[in-house]
Amino acid sequence: MSGILAIIALAAVLGLLLGIAAVAFRVERDPMVEKINALLPQTQCGQCGYPGCRPYAQALANNEADINQCPPGGERCIRSLAELLGREFKPLDSERGEEKPPAVALIDEARCIGCAICIQACPVDAIVGTAQMMHTVIAVECTGCELCIQPCPVDCIDMIPVPENPQTVAA
Repeated sequence: MSGILAIIALAAVLGLLLGIAAVAFRVERDPMVEKINALLPQTQCGQCGYPGCRPYAQALANNEADINQCPPGGERCIRSLAELLGREFKPLDSERGEEKPPAVALIDEARCIGCAICIQACPVDAIVGTAQMMHTVIAVECTGCELCIQPCPVDCIDMIPVPENPQTVAA
């Protein structure tokens, strides 16, 4: 019985220490980074030269990146960033890619060999399946980043346009 009480007391002390540490070492988020990140398309595609939208937002807030590096966001995003950051509008950097309409990945089940390479490439876990079985894309989770296309050894992934409706059109 005393062993159980000792374990409970130890757990309570460790829990208290973790709670104190969480408060003491809390990291405050930069409100400007949050505002910038909210304007970005959240594709996590890396076309901007950063591993995702939040690192690009951080670089923009630190004035370490240009506002015209996001092909998925396109002109609308660049204009919003220019206004927010008080910078002059610049056209999209063509070396980063070109602006395209929103799209989602579609896997052709007849050609899919179940290699799971696309699952590993997807930055938002929108592709599900198991080895040696056909994979599928959860369309509502897919950001259209196209990162699954290149590594597919059998070229069974196509991008299909997202029809514009009130739920897919950005405000």
